[in-house]
Amino acid sequence: MLKTLRWFETVSSASATGNKRRNQGVDVIRGVSIILVVINHMALRIPLARTNLASILPSRLLEAVGSSGHAAVFAFFVISGFLITQTVLGRWKRLDGVRLAQFYALRAARILPCLVALVAVLALLDLMGAPDYVITRPDQSLPRAIFAALFMHMNWYEGHTGYLPGNWDVLWSLSIEEAFYLFFPLICLTVGKRPAIFAVLVGAFALSLPLLLDALSHEPRIWRHKAYAPGMSAIAMGVSAALLARKCPGMKSSALFHLAGWAGLCMTLLMFLADDILSAYLGAGCMLVLTTGVALLLVAFQGGWGNVVLTPWTGWVRRCGVLSYEIYLTHMFVVYTLIRVYAWSGCGLRYAWLWTALALFMSLRLGSIVEKTFSTPARHWFGRRLIAE
Repeated sequence: MLKTLRWFETVSSASATGNKRRNQGVDVIRGVSIILVVINHMALRIPLARTNLASILPSRLLEAVGSSGHAAVFAFFVISGFLITQTVLGRWKRLDGVRLAQFYALRAARILPCLVALVAVLALLDLMGAPDYVITRPDQSLPRAIFAALFMHMNWYEGHTGYLPGNWDVLWSLSIEEAFYLFFPLICLTVGKRPAIFAVLVGAFALSLPLLLDALSHEPRIWRHKAYAPGMSAIAMGVSAALLARKCPGMKSSALFHLAGWAGLCMTLLMFLADDILSAYLGAGCMLVLTTGVALLLVAFQGGWGNVVLTPWTGWVRRCGVLSYEIYLTHMFVVYTLIRVYAWSGCGLRYAWLWTALALFMSLRLGSIVEKTFSTPARHWFGRRLIAE
């Protein structure tokens, strides 16, 4: 038990100080993903293509950047599967060696403090009648939203009742990840005893993403976007990437990781910038292009490709990646505040893109403040208590 506690403190310290052992490539992908999420939520209200940025950059690019929030969340799913699998293999050496109590304690220490605090704040704002935060749909209620947020089915609740206010809505993806965290160690303890079978099953599930999306084609759009199975499939792609990276320790001495990196980069960019064209040819398969591309990038970064392509200018992007959880949970406070101020100011659309730039800056600052003053201290305290018990 004492050994586990020391390990938890070491990991937490490394995370808080930005230890060089962090995979900077993963932080870049997470950083780009959270930036796209923030831009998307601003662009829904201030379309970038209608600002004077359209005289500088192609409208197609601006529209693609402004509408990539959902794809960015799927990139997060792949990363989650990758990192959690690495954590299990790094801590317990074998998939079937995972210890349930320790695994759940570490995940709870990371997720619950910020989640519970956010739900408490949102509940208070709803009770106070704050604009943009009140649940107004007749088939929704505050107690039911709280229950859904804390018990891993916010996606299901929205899929059957409609969209909640934005700060609640972002929790749909967390419900999918939490369900993965609940079942993954149990699967490791059973199927993990046969690594080859485990890898085949996970890989097959990861590649089934187009079939899963097609099966939902007749469902309401909101459920197609938030259903468990597609998100879990994207997470499975990350698990497969971690298993592949573990089997290829010598990649950095060959050209293979370069090929994986550039192929992954091209596939990811193609999905983000030309998803409408891909959809015309591949249909639901275009999302598989994204998850495979991100997976290849993760394998390449694990092999050292990041040392080749990462440059100093990505520092702020990596910082966004480190703070992606805090930014994700809190950025809608920034979005709603700035949109209110923008509407009050009477500014036209010409320079409205500046509000999006301000939203990125303020979201990063708010995420940093939350991480420093609440998230990391709470994780340390909560983690020690859970593990000690």
